[in-house]
Amino acid sequence: MSPSAFPQHREDETTYPAPVTDHATALPISDEMADAFATDGAVHLKGLFANWVDDLAAGVARNEADPSEFFDDNGTSNDVGRFWDDYCNWSRIPEFERFAFGSGIADVAAGLMRSETVQLFHEHVLVKEPGAPRPTPWHCDAPYYFVDGPQTVSIWIPLDPVPAESTLRLIRGSHLWQDAVHPVSWTTLTGFYGDDHTTHSGGFRPIPDPDDEPDRFEVMEWACEPGDAVAFHYRTVHGARGSANLRRAFSLRMVGDDARYVQRRGATSPPFDGHGMVDGQRLRQDWFPMLPLGVG
Repeated sequence: MSPSAFPQHREDETTYPAPVTDHATALPISDEMADAFATDGAVHLKGLFANWVDDLAAGVARNEADPSEFFDDNGTSNDVGRFWDDYCNWSRIPEFERFAFGSGIADVAAGLMRSETVQLFHEHVLVKEPGAPRPTPWHCDAPYYFVDGPQTVSIWIPLDPVPAESTLRLIRGSHLWQDAVHPVSWTTLTGFYGDDHTTHSGGFRPIPDPDDEPDRFEVMEWACEPGDAVAFHYRTVHGARGSANLRRAFSLRMVGDDARYVQRRGATSPPFDGHGMVDGQRLRQDWFPMLPLGVG
């Protein structure tokens, strides 16, 4: 994740795609599911976006063929399989835009967050090529971002079968910890804001290793099929092992009613230079649009 500048707002267009009703997902989020999300910090939603796998895979291929300035192989260019990611491309990749505005994902997010509104923060593509040895380091998303609050959700959607050995791993209840864990560079594994990530410093706690302390942390992990979804809070600590097989994933990051801008001590990831927001402000809607509810 490389900090840089990227104004994602649209200056010459104010309308967004109409819902794609033949693909739309109608899944009411039960109180039980929302309770599990609030308590555990993550839930597994089987088959939720199976009808969108081909569209999203086409978008990922388009993204790889025409990467943005944020494309990053995380130092894996010489590995057997790369681990690359890119983000903030929804406004130029039609498959991503159609999905964000036409899939019904906002209704899922609203139900999980128990929010009246759902605002798009950004999308994120993460690809582990066959044989990629590089793990995704344990981290939580919130410290990289300039937005925080109880009502946040990332929805991670695999586009390939993902066995338990290479799936997303999440620490149950970690979103409720008083301090978020240190953000780290995925390339150097050093403190993202220059802190000593092994200590309590800068308002962050050291990154745990559940494999070293299995009795202290409970890890949630689900084998997934293409089109499944794992929804998790921005503060939920998560990571993943390397992958023997191709593992393409598309994530959509959203926020709810109570999410607010937070000033960090350095460039965030994504950075969105020139946004002009101040502490405590809702994200500006011309850069971070509201997603339609009632789709499907």
